[in-house]
Amino acid sequence: MIHDLEQIERTVLPTDPSFRAIEREEMDRHINEARQNALANAKDEFLLSLMRLLALPGNGHTRLIPNNAISVLPLRFVTIGTAVRLLGAPSGFAGAIGSELISINGIPVSEIEVAAEKFLAGTRQRRRVIGPILFAWPTALVRLGVFSGSGPIAYRIRNETGQISELVSDTGNRVPGSALYPRNEHGKADASWSPKTFLEIRDFGQSGLLMVLPSFFDPGETEFSNAISEAASRVKSRPCTPILIDVRGNTGGNFLRTMPLIDAIWEGAEDRLVGVLVDKFTFSAAIVFVAILKHRLGARLKLIGEEMGDGLTFFAEGGTIDLSTCGAVVRYSSAFHDWAGGRIDETTPSEIAEEIVPVGTLELDRTWIANSDDVKSPDRFCREVLDSLNS
Repeated sequence: MIHDLEQIERTVLPTDPSFRAIEREEMDRHINEARQNALANAKDEFLLSLMRLLALPGNGHTRLIPNNAISVLPLRFVTIGTAVRLLGAPSGFAGAIGSELISINGIPVSEIEVAAEKFLAGTRQRRRVIGPILFAWPTALVRLGVFSGSGPIAYRIRNETGQISELVSDTGNRVPGSALYPRNEHGKADASWSPKTFLEIRDFGQSGLLMVLPSFFDPGETEFSNAISEAASRVKSRPCTPILIDVRGNTGGNFLRTMPLIDAIWEGAEDRLVGVLVDKFTFSAAIVFVAILKHRLGARLKLIGEEMGDGLTFFAEGGTIDLSTCGAVVRYSSAFHDWAGGRIDETTPSEIAEEIVPVGTLELDRTWIANSDDVKSPDRFCREVLDSLNS
């Protein structure tokens, strides 16, 4: 694990511009803590130390991803809206699925979330996305002052009818963290969910077109570009039709390849209504996509959903490092983005600098957090949203 730490010191800290604002003394303190845990062969404590170190700049694109390196209780927690809910559990706890988590070992979830902030990089919404894995990770609960390290862990939950009950989990029963907590958290009940297509179009006639864009990441580069071309062609063929674009759960990719669709929408009728569905699982390039649309369309664009997972000023690009000894992954940044003020610096890639515009803020026009009925009847939900654009 000393080798893993040295990789971070050699590659991440000097490369990632988000660390420029952090005092060297503070970084050294966390590096030394990680080193001591490595020397003690305390892997989970080492990982938590690295999480604190990499969270120092507060940049959500820079972080330690422990999912592949840890074992967790067989409970999948996800933040839906502002409540942490149980979306996965063993068969004996199946009746609790969907319930809200109230406390762990008697400590309210809100207090645990405050204690966890120093381990989680990024905005409040990003912390809500990546934080729930800590609730199922016994070593993290020890570090957060919730669990003594021995005995079972008691989870107090409340179901949809308001009934309160308690789940008691044996800490000896664990599963790989990645089995329940995907590296790119999407908020679905099935942790293994992944997009089956880059584009889904539903035609609601005069009400409008729905375009679902679940991801902008395509290693092969051709499928996504083809999907964007298809979407752009459909938009051009219906220049006056209202459009609803769903980028909920879209964790990003390459926003530059979405420009043909943005151009097609912008070139439509001046009174065309455009809505975009967003949520806390909308990140990175998907946020940039929304930002450019907002800059081009102004008041014609309506943002519907909940606050997205990142702000408009952040550090991104960079890369990932697989830590071979501990098994975790480090995500680090190399470039400055400012879509709020339209600023660039020497780290901003030229092709991105050419597109950066000053958006100011991305305020929601309507808060709308999809509930279980919306998930069961997506067509009805989308028609209602389209109708709300026209009202």
